[in-house]
Amino acid sequence: VEVLGDLQGPKFRVAELEGEPVMLNNGDILEFGICKDDNDNIRPGRITMKSTVEQRALIKACKPDTTLLIEDGIMEVKVIEKCSETELRVQVVRGGKLKARKGVNVPDCEIDCAALTEKDIEDAEYLLQLDPPCEYICVSFAQKGQDLQELIDIMDRLNIPQDKRPKICPKIEKPQAFTNIEGILEKSRALMVA
Repeated sequence: VEVLGDLQGPKFRVAELEGEPVMLNNGDILEFGICKDDNDNIRPGRITMKSTVEQRALIKACKPDTTLLIEDGIMEVKVIEKCSETELRVQVVRGGKLKARKGVNVPDCEIDCAALTEKDIEDAEYLLQLDPPCEYICVSFAQKGQDLQELIDIMDRLNIPQDKRPKICPKIEKPQAFTNIEGILEKSRALMVA
């Protein structure tokens, strides 16, 4: 039996709620931005995300007409104005009841952040120390070859011999990966489409 280790990759989630779940109605225009402080929670008229490197990069990557999918695409908003590097105005395309900590996906943007989070680096180091080693390590949300190079660099730093290295399996989860597929394939031994 072969073993596959899966690195979760960056997580993009809305923040906490100020009160009850917020109803998003089709056509509503809302603020969508990074929390200004610990009390800047989701409330009617405003959707927030906690301030992390990855989430700031997501907001920064958005521009007018960018689609943001919330809760696995159940809800959809479209950017109508980029107010700053941390604030957007969006219009609800497909509404629903927004709850805390639901996932956000921006399928049409390449997000300029490291593929491996601090947790992924710790998890990769753990996986690379296993004896016997796992046969594969998956890298979530790979968008380009450089995303996989981060894992190769960890193997180099830990002096993992070439014959003991797990095969790299990028998870193809965004359209940008297809644009950069040649660079991804150069550093891969398998692919997962998720």
